[in-house]
Amino acid sequence: MVENGPLFESLLQGPLRMLESLEQEIFGSRLELTLADVERPLRKLYGDRGDYKTWRNHLIRIVARRYASRSHDLRRLDLQRLEEVDWFQQSHMVGYVCYADRFAGTLGGVGEKIDYLKELGVTYLHLMPLLKPRPGANDGGYAVMDYRQVMESLGTMDDLAQLATKLRDQGISLCIDLVCNHTAKEHEWAQKAVRGDLDYQNYYLMFPDRELPDQYEQTVREIFPEFKSGSFTYYPEIERWVWTTFNEFQWDLNYANPAVFAEMLDVMLYLANQGIEILRLDAVAFMWKRLGTDCENQPEAHYILQALRALSRIAAPGLLLKAEAIVPPPQLVPYLGRGEATNKECEVAYHNVLMVMLWSSLAERKVALMTHALQQMPPIPSRSSWLTYVRCHDDIGWAVTEEDAAAVGLNGFLHRFFLSDFYSGRFPGTFARGATFQFNPKNNDRRISGSCASLAGLEAADDAEEVNRAIGRILLLHSMILAFGGIPLIYMGDEIGLLNDHSYEDNRDLARDNRWMHRPFMDWEKVADRHDWTSVNGRIFQGMRRLIQVRKKTTALHAEAAAYAVWTHNEHVFGLLRESPRGRVLVLGNFSEWGQAVSRGRLKELGFDGPLVELIIDQNLDAWSDIYLEPYQAMWLTEDERDAD
Repeated sequence: MVENGPLFESLLQGPLRMLESLEQEIFGSRLELTLADVERPLRKLYGDRGDYKTWRNHLIRIVARRYASRSHDLRRLDLQRLEEVDWFQQSHMVGYVCYADRFAGTLGGVGEKIDYLKELGVTYLHLMPLLKPRPGANDGGYAVMDYRQVMESLGTMDDLAQLATKLRDQGISLCIDLVCNHTAKEHEWAQKAVRGDLDYQNYYLMFPDRELPDQYEQTVREIFPEFKSGSFTYYPEIERWVWTTFNEFQWDLNYANPAVFAEMLDVMLYLANQGIEILRLDAVAFMWKRLGTDCENQPEAHYILQALRALSRIAAPGLLLKAEAIVPPPQLVPYLGRGEATNKECEVAYHNVLMVMLWSSLAERKVALMTHALQQMPPIPSRSSWLTYVRCHDDIGWAVTEEDAAAVGLNGFLHRFFLSDFYSGRFPGTFARGATFQFNPKNNDRRISGSCASLAGLEAADDAEEVNRAIGRILLLHSMILAFGGIPLIYMGDEIGLLNDHSYEDNRDLARDNRWMHRPFMDWEKVADRHDWTSVNGRIFQGMRRLIQVRKKTTALHAEAAAYAVWTHNEHVFGLLRESPRGRVLVLGNFSEWGQAVSRGRLKELGFDGPLVELIIDQNLDAWSDIYLEPYQAMWLTEDERDAD
C-alpha cells in the first residue's frame, strides 16, 4: 500500500480513529488485498475523469466509515463467512420468499413465524421489497422513495435490524431487495432535481428534447407495454424527458455519474450493517445505457457490480450480492463473473432457464427441450451458486430460444405460443389456470401469471385422480429445484398449495397488475392442517418437507458439484447427474401422467451399475431391474455403498 499510504493514514485519523489497533489492521489488510479488484472495474467506469483518484478515495472513505460502524456481532459473522467461504453453497441451504405483510403482517409478525420456517427447513429468507416505496402504485415496492426507511406499515429500520438478528440466531440468513436501476420520482434526489438542482438532475438520465430519446427508442424494448408506451416520460415542470424503463414513476439512475455509484455503495453498506446478509440487486441488466444497443447487459453494468462487490468485501465480507438478471444464458452467466472477474462479481443469480424448462416439460410431457437447453448452459465460477425456483413474485416469460427449439425439432415461436395458451387456460385439455400478463402485439410475447398450484392443475382438479396428479406435479417441480444445485427458493404458499387469489382486483393500486393473483396472503388456517396427511395442503407440505430433509443430508448436492443434464432414452423422463468428490446422485423425473421406465442398461452407461438407494423414500434397489417411475414421480438415486467391496 505504498501509493495509498497517505490515504490509509488519513483513514486512521478519520473514520477508523476510534477502532482498536487490531481492527484498524484488519481493515488495512483487506484494503491492500482487495484494492486491485477495486481499481480494475472503477478505472473502466471512471478512469478517464481527471478527478478519478479523488472519487476512488471518496469511495474508500465510505467503506471505512461503514466498517467502523459495523457491530461486533456482524464482524464475527464476517470472520465466520471468510472461514467457511462455501456456506451458501452447502446442501443445507433452503430459501423461502415472501412479502412480509402477506406472510405475517409486520416485521415483528415475521419474527413470530420463525418456528414455522425452521420446521419447513428454511435457512435463507428473502423478504420482498420493504424499503419505503412511493405512496399508491409502486410496482410492488420496486419504486423506492427512501432506501434508509422501511415501509411504515411493516415497522421501522430498527425492527428490520432486530428481525435480522433474531433470524441469524436461528440459523436463517436475511435477504432483501435493493433497487439499483431506478428510484421513485418522489425520492429526495428526484425531488431536488425537479426543483432545479443541476447536480441532482445529473443523478438521472434527462434530456431537453426528443433527439436522443428517439434514437434510443429505435433499439430498446418496452418492458411493460400495457402500462405505458416507450422508455421516456416528459415532465413539463422541469422541461425534460426522463428515462423511465419500467413505469412513469420510476426514474432510471445515471451511473456514468460517480456520485450515483457512491450513493448506492453507501446505501448497500448501511443495509449490510442492519444485519442484511444477502442483497438482491434489482434490474442490474439495465444499469448502463449505450446508444445503438438494447441498453441491457452492457459491459459497464458488470463493472459496476464488480466494483460494488470488491468495495463491500472490505467493510462487510459476510454480505452476498444476488443478481436479478432474467436474461438469456450467454448474458446471464457473466453476472457471476468470468475472465479476470471470475468469482469477483455477484455470488448468486437466478436460474431462469431451469424454471422455464420445468414448466415447458410439464406442458409438453416431454423433456428433450429441457435436456438440450440445460446441456448448453456454460459452467459458472466455483465460488458462485444458482438460485433455483419453481415460481417467484414475477410473471413467467417464455425464454425459449429459436436455436434450442430447433435442435429438438420444435419451432420456437410456435412453442412459446403453445406455452402461453397452455398456462393461460386456453389450450384444449390444459390442467393450468393462469392469466396472460403484458401481451405485446409487436412480437406476440405473452407472459404468464399464476400460482404454482394453479398452474400445476390443483385449481382445475375436480376429482381425486386430478388432485393426485396436481400434487405430483407440485412435488416433482420442487424435487428438481432442490436437487439441481445452488439455493432452492420456495415461494410463500407453494408449500401448502395456495391457489390464485383474485382479491387484488378490488385494490385500485393493484388491479391493473395481475401478477398479484400469485401473491396471495398466507392462509394460516391451511398451515394449521399441515400435519394432516389426508388434506391436500398437508400432503404437499409433508412431501416438500421430506425432500428438504433428504437434501440437507445429501452432501453430494453441494453447489460446487457439477450438474449435467443427461439423456435417459425415455422422452418423458428427465435425468440430471450431480457429480463431485462428495459423491454421485442421479436425479430422475417423470414429467408425464403415465408410468415410465428407465433401463438398467442406460444407468450402467451413466456409471450406476450396482445396487442403488433411492434417497427420497430411502429404498434399496437391486442391480438388475429397470427403474420404474410412477406418474410425476421423482427419484434421487445413489450407489449403495453399504454393499461395496
